[in-house]
Amino acid sequence: MQALPSRLAVDALARASVLAVCRAARHPSVRAADLDLGRIAMAYRSDRSLTIDGHSPEVWSALSGFWRTSDGWVRTHANYPHHARALRNALRLEDGADAESLGRVLIERSTAEAVTRITDAGGLAVPVREEDPSSDRALRELPLVESTPIGRAPHRRTASGHGLAGIRVLDLTRVIAGPVCARTLALLGADVLRVDPPGIPEPDWQHLDTGHGKRSTILDASSARFAELLSAADVIVLGYRPVALDRLGLSPVALAERHPGLIVAQLSAWGVDQPERRGFDSLVQAESGIAMIESPDGDRPGALPAQALDHSAGYLLAAAICDAVHDRDTTGTVRSVRTSLRRVAAELLGMPRTTEPEPASPIDPNAHTQRFRVDSHDVVTVRSAIPGLEFAAPRPWGLDAPTW
Repeated sequence: MQALPSRLAVDALARASVLAVCRAARHPSVRAADLDLGRIAMAYRSDRSLTIDGHSPEVWSALSGFWRTSDGWVRTHANYPHHARALRNALRLEDGADAESLGRVLIERSTAEAVTRITDAGGLAVPVREEDPSSDRALRELPLVESTPIGRAPHRRTASGHGLAGIRVLDLTRVIAGPVCARTLALLGADVLRVDPPGIPEPDWQHLDTGHGKRSTILDASSARFAELLSAADVIVLGYRPVALDRLGLSPVALAERHPGLIVAQLSAWGVDQPERRGFDSLVQAESGIAMIESPDGDRPGALPAQALDHSAGYLLAAAICDAVHDRDTTGTVRSVRTSLRRVAAELLGMPRTTEPEPASPIDPNAHTQRFRVDSHDVVTVRSAIPGLEFAAPRPWGLDAPTW
């Protein structure tokens, strides 16, 4: 039986990713021997357990999904309003266009035309492809999480107490992978401040799903106040496209030059060799071949039972950050660490697989959830997948002061 039923080894990937954090945590309460695969599976599907005042949020836009084209399939992602607007504009759809309207337009276009029109307009779409084993083998020759020395710490500020207590983390990430990483650092004791730019609101449910233990503020990354926060940080976690980070002066190289001692962690969808591409877990699944491996009938694309690339990338990066903090504090070596959803996909595609998913193992959801009161709302979320530690409550998005 499988906790996360799939032809691919999602159970094994998920367990290994959480185990990496347990081994790197250096926290006496964390015991790898106590890992519970049922709890890990719940954590990987956290959006399915989330309720706000007793209601489950709508987590997918009607314009996000698989669509048949004249010669194949595409996968779109339109959960953010600006991405949905770009998608509609690209295909000349009315503001209120629904899934049926989108389907009628896409079936008349080739995959290449649809993807080009949508991406050129700032929307998100990829072709659904078969896996390319040679490309995946080449990716697996790279470390799953790259760790590169970038300097020496002029002063070693060590974590105080257990785990990451006393470590300051700036979280510049969105949408699962980065937030899971930063949530894990907060769980281990770090002071985590999430920073979002003005003008692009985060869906409330999305932040409540992964915002545990963090404070959240809205601040322009080019502001003097942000520079002050950065000068006092120990770690920065970056989740924006590499080309966007370069424009903001927040590339790992630039940060290392200006802020000796700062550990730089970077997540991207496609990797630094594709710096301009936007992406999400669902899109990487589609283009890497995972969607066709998980096809229910050999024709229609399928999906993993969770956004496992996101979650695993988050845990693996958190583990690498823990190791980087320990290395800085003990040897003075400062590191940059990074991974991508596409690199995690290659790892999964190289693991043993089955011809059909096994039956789902029974999981008691009530054993793996926590209840919080957040800004007058009753919120139920999953519990931590890391044994021995419990989440602090998520805070409302964007309402904290930009201070440590």
